[in-house]
Amino acid sequence: MKKRIGSYPRVRAEGGGRGVVSQAGAVLLVETVRKSGLDQAISTALAPWRKSRAVHDPGKTVLDLALAVALGGDCLADVAMLRAEPGVFGPVASDPTVSRLIDTLAASGNRALTAIRQARAHVREHVWQLAGDAAPDAGGQVTVDLDGVLVISHSNKQDAAATWKKTYGHHPLMAFVDHGTGGSGEPVAAMLRPGNAGSNTAADHIATTQLALAQLPKTYRRGRRSLIRTDSGGGTHEFVAWLAQRGRWLSYSVGMTITDAVHQAVLKIPAPAWTPAVEPGGDIRDGAWVAEIAGDVLDGWPEGMRLIVRKERPHPGAQLRITDADGLRLTCFATNTVDVPIAALELRHRQRARAEDRIRAARATGLRNLPLHDTAQNQIWLEIVQIALDLLAWMPMLALTGKTRRWEPRRLRLRLFSAAAHLVTTARRRHLRFARHWPWTDVITKALARLEALPNPG
Repeated sequence: MKKRIGSYPRVRAEGGGRGVVSQAGAVLLVETVRKSGLDQAISTALAPWRKSRAVHDPGKTVLDLALAVALGGDCLADVAMLRAEPGVFGPVASDPTVSRLIDTLAASGNRALTAIRQARAHVREHVWQLAGDAAPDAGGQVTVDLDGVLVISHSNKQDAAATWKKTYGHHPLMAFVDHGTGGSGEPVAAMLRPGNAGSNTAADHIATTQLALAQLPKTYRRGRRSLIRTDSGGGTHEFVAWLAQRGRWLSYSVGMTITDAVHQAVLKIPAPAWTPAVEPGGDIRDGAWVAEIAGDVLDGWPEGMRLIVRKERPHPGAQLRITDADGLRLTCFATNTVDVPIAALELRHRQRARAEDRIRAARATGLRNLPLHDTAQNQIWLEIVQIALDLLAWMPMLALTGKTRRWEPRRLRLRLFSAAAHLVTTARRRHLRFARHWPWTDVITKALARLEALPNPG
């Protein structure tokens, strides 16, 4: 018996295998597209851009790109991974055809963007109905988080500019629907902006919020059941006034800058007025207190606005700012929600930090860089990224349960989508046979069974 050398067995590789499908777990995304009706909706929306005698449907091509991005691709050419598996993904357009379609859609301006967005909004309402208690509006309210993201550019692309972090690239403003602690989130707006765009530009916040509201079911496009959350970049007079405008009546929780007037008002708050902050489970948050400020600091702001401040012991190694007081870190936010304890309002606003998780997922799903040159082309790419993120949010919402529903894109790709399978045709039906020893085969098969149990669209 020969002694084994090395830590791993030696395997010889050769081509010529048949019937084996790589990235077979992506059938979860394909089935999500089918059950949600997204393929039909996008195909219908982009029908005006289909040339006569064209072999490939523009809607199918856009969805193929979104699937490639959801699987980890970051450029148009990565659609080749789908082209290699026609048994699962069907016929896929060639690279030149894909490139020409992006140029055509970009040249049409807002027409193509509007068509894609309307299709997404229509499908989103249907998906939320399918999800039932797992939908983000199951509690009767929808929370939309706005946040900016820096996308670094390594070449001189249109509208690329120096950013406030001394990098070079673009500064999109995005909006996400929060799924709460039991899920992730889904994008509802993405505005492509130059790298030097301001973080507190009210016009951009208003435009992004309008795009986000248009993605929601009609019942949530105005009224207190829609909560808009932002960091201090949204704490401007114009944006808050727009949110509170008569007839719109949106709920808001907006971070505010600690001005000198606010700082002086905090120093005047008596000790008994401070309330301990709370954790999500209801426990008291150690070393943190909240209080409400009234008086002259609210002059010039919309009627009904409340200003709530939090003071907290800084984390070890944190550097205090000039606006902090008594060795405690100060933060504040504005809201128009009433009849709720201020500690609960502060916890709700603090949970806006989940938007950072959504941005991390977006960076891992096509937003690490903008692969095209022109702004119009990259705006189309942003819509494709949003479709990919939609699928990565809808699939767990419809098919996964428990901890698996909170898996981020990287984990979904590693454990589910990367699974290989054997493609078998029996009685004119195709079957994917996943490896029995793969640790997450059971998760994949059960998720597929849940998707297959959903009613077909239409």
